[in-house]
Amino acid sequence: MPVLEKHKAEQEKSKVHRENYVFPKLPVPPLQQTLDMYLKCMKHLVTEEQFRKTKAIVEKFAASGGLGEILQQRLLERREKTKNWVYDYWLEDMYLNNRLPLPVNSSPAMVFPHQNFHNQSDHLRFAAHLISGVLDYKALLDAHALPPDCARGQLAGTPLCMEQYYRLFSSYRLPGCKKDTLVAQKSSIMPEPEHVIIACKNQFFVLDVVINFRRLNESDLFTQLEKIVKMAANEQERLPPIGLLTADGRNEWAKAREVIMKDSTNRDSLDMIERCICLVCLDEPTMLEPADTNRALQMLHGGGVDKNSGNRWYDKPMQFIVGMDGACGVVCEHSPFEGIVLVQCSEHLLKYMRRSPAKLVRAASVSELSAPRRLRWKCSPEIQGLLASSVDKLQSLVRNLDLNVYKFKVYGKEFIKEQKMSPDAYIQVALQLAFYRCHRRQVCTYESASTRRFQDGRVDNIRSATIEAFEFVKAMTEGKSSLPDSEKMQKLWSAINAQTNHTVLAITGMAIDNHLLGLREIALEMKMEKPEIFTDETYMISNHFILSTSQVPTTVEMFCCYGPVVPNGYGACYNPQSDHIIFCISSFRDCKETCSTTFAKAMEEGLLDMRDLCIKFNTPKKASVSEGSAKQGKQEKPGSKP
Repeated sequence: MPVLEKHKAEQEKSKVHRENYVFPKLPVPPLQQTLDMYLKCMKHLVTEEQFRKTKAIVEKFAASGGLGEILQQRLLERREKTKNWVYDYWLEDMYLNNRLPLPVNSSPAMVFPHQNFHNQSDHLRFAAHLISGVLDYKALLDAHALPPDCARGQLAGTPLCMEQYYRLFSSYRLPGCKKDTLVAQKSSIMPEPEHVIIACKNQFFVLDVVINFRRLNESDLFTQLEKIVKMAANEQERLPPIGLLTADGRNEWAKAREVIMKDSTNRDSLDMIERCICLVCLDEPTMLEPADTNRALQMLHGGGVDKNSGNRWYDKPMQFIVGMDGACGVVCEHSPFEGIVLVQCSEHLLKYMRRSPAKLVRAASVSELSAPRRLRWKCSPEIQGLLASSVDKLQSLVRNLDLNVYKFKVYGKEFIKEQKMSPDAYIQVALQLAFYRCHRRQVCTYESASTRRFQDGRVDNIRSATIEAFEFVKAMTEGKSSLPDSEKMQKLWSAINAQTNHTVLAITGMAIDNHLLGLREIALEMKMEKPEIFTDETYMISNHFILSTSQVPTTVEMFCCYGPVVPNGYGACYNPQSDHIIFCISSFRDCKETCSTTFAKAMEEGLLDMRDLCIKFNTPKKASVSEGSAKQGKQEKPGSKP
């Protein structure tokens, strides 16, 4: 196949990588180290009385010969017997046990640059080109020819585990009444999927992309997409928007799926969706301005039942969205892989589409291509009732999401690097400052950190709400007039250094969250009464992440967004570029304490104040910053609520 010849060098490089490098197992941190760090992380986030109680509980748990040592030993034994001792525990805790609907609550989205489609042909040509890019990328994965990822920063050059990539187009999240199942298809059991599901006008169509062992070229894909659009326009054959059921709570969707499965026609349709390579959703125009926020909302939830929310199937990891109004991107079911895998795949597609289309051998003449097949559904009155219930809940979710996509234009990561500071640590401290200015308190914060340096590594948590960050934000807010700027600068450096140290601990397998989770789950497996350390109020507070953050950098024009993980929280995704930073701030409207626009404005003010400190004490004045944007003082204000 031509694509394999094109990537021969990468394949050889990847082969050498796989054969010569053995990934170490994820370590189990020393018990006392984790417990000491846990107390340090929580001391300033709970009351003094609560902390005294927690400290006593932790000391009892850590006592020589006590429960902590017993569980730690079992965890060490588990490490010897498994590739990654925390993987299954983490996957279930983070995703599969979560009963909330996938859209907004779990599934992140990548928003592509706005496209200008002048007509339906432009729209479908883009979709055909995108599908061709997906097949190009899948061919690399199937041949294990993808160049290996390597770490950057302090551990630059360290190879990273690539296993997550191989679940992009071969997995499916199956709903369950108590917990979901991540189904990873194996070619030895089932044949490789050779079809894509096209969603159009809330209908689903099977598009075969391999015929007689050859891939369809873009011309044939375009022809097949034209046929699908014509078929979907036939109102007499239009079926109810079954896809809406996948946007419901996981328990509700699991029960609905059981009802659907009673009919053989429905079983066949479900099977085709669950085994497909991916979905491509041809969306109707929304009639909204093509602003970043509006396009992001379209990716996250489809805009509501009257727009494109029914034109989805959320259980499939990769759903590419191609809107007639130019809103394009991808929404992913998050359990099989992390954001970097989504970024790498998306960047490959966008770069592929900027190049000239590959000249593939034609699979068949247009006249020989059989028409795509519409998936049929038998909808009983019971299913109709379940659909009606799903519609109401989805509409509520759509109304509730408060999203603000905000581009900070005064400076970007190059200015931060000039300060000899980590851009990620700097932005994390700025997030702490913004939250404190909005709410006059510090809260438990989640920042994902990759553990892909280890076998089957996923992520652990960088606890960014450090005591050092707390001291800095108080100095910048409560001591604004009384504390010397030089002391504020010292506190900023302390906060940056603390954040950097926490990051190194997390990426080297020494963070506390996965370790505590493992100890808790080992106790459950041993059928013990849940240890007091895990029923303590401090532990509950420590796992309620009001601020859920993630850096998702890109090298091409696009950005990532997601919703909050708790009802009174914020989602804060950021993409630092050389001269600007893109923030996607989300919250829920029915929480009276939170507001995404207010938070975005506080981010702007904090970043400007931090810049002023750095210019005054940390570096020579830069004309581009101090004499240009610094004189302006403020930039264009973040947008209001959509």
